[in-house]
Formats: sequence, C-alpha cells, structure tokens
Amino acid sequence: MNRLSRDRQQGFTMIEIMVVVVIVAILAAIAVPIYIDYVESARASEAKSVIGNIYNASKMYYQTYGQWPADVEELERSGQLRIDQSTKRQWIFAIQISDNSGTITATSTAEMDGGEGNVVQFDVETGQYSGYGTPESAQ
Repeated sequence: MNRLSRDRQQGFTMIEIMVVVVIVAILAAIAVPIYIDYVESARASEAKSVIGNIYNASKMYYQTYGQWPADVEELERSGQLRIDQSTKRQWIFAIQISDNSGTITATSTAEMDGGEGNVVQFDVETGQYSGYGTPESAQ
C-alpha cells in the first residue's frame, strides 16, 4: 500500500500541465504583438533617418537655389544628399514640399524584410512621422 501512494505522487497531473500551458499562452499573447511592433519600428528607423537627411538637404537646396527640390534625385545631383545603395534597394523616397508644408514619403520595396508597400511619412509642417513603424500604426 505504501508503494502505491509513492507512485502516485511522482510527476505532474494533467490539470497542472494545462494550467502551465494556459499561462504560457497568455504571456505569448501579450508578448508577440509588442515584439512585432518593436521589429516594425526598428525596420522603419532607417527610413526615418534618411527622411530626416532628405528634409535637411531640401532646406539647404532651398537656401542655395531659392526653390524646393522636385525629387530625391535632384538633391543627389546637386550634391546636397547621398543615399546608400542598400537603402535605395529597400526604400523609395518621394518629396512633396512647398513653402514649409508638405510631406516626405518612404515606401518599402520587395527587398525589405518587412515586405513591400509599407509607407513611412513625414509631415514637414508638424514634424511628425506617421505610418509603418510608428506608435499610431500599432493600434
């Protein structure tokens, strides 16, 4: 009789295992969306950095030539800006600025790990980013 009670006490019951599985599932349900937002933010940080460089180069271009650049290539031709080829393979940049208002947009290509068609936008007037990798896109 003593041997039977000793055998019963070894290991975990099915209820205990199920409770652990439920706890792990709840933690995963909380952690995975936070992780995905973090990864998107990290991927978008390169675009945000280049957008900042484009905006500063556009202001220098305006001071030099008295007009806003029509596109990023114009900034590069004038020597105001240089974007690495690796960045150009992952993002397409567009400028639409006039009289301190407008936007600078980065759209991801198929080369980017996060997929094609993700858009990061900078509003010149407010100085705010929107779109992919921003807190508002996570909601």
